[in-house]
Amino acid sequence: MTNRTTRWRTSSKSGSANECVELDRGAERTAIRDSKAPGAGLLAFGDQPFQAFLHTVRAAVANR
Repeated sequence: MTNRTTRWRTSSKSGSANECVELDRGAERTAIRDSKAPGAGLLAFGDQPFQAFLHTVRAAVANR
């Protein structure tokens, strides 16, 4: 992975209670962290696994 500036993004749909996750999407990976505990660590995924995750979530939401 290349060294770059991290740019955390919070969903525009998150509420004022700050109960959400933040994403940092890069060319090589996507990182996810808890907005309430940003120093507690993060999960990082390569682009293909993250795209597969999004596809699965979107399909589950569509089938509600």
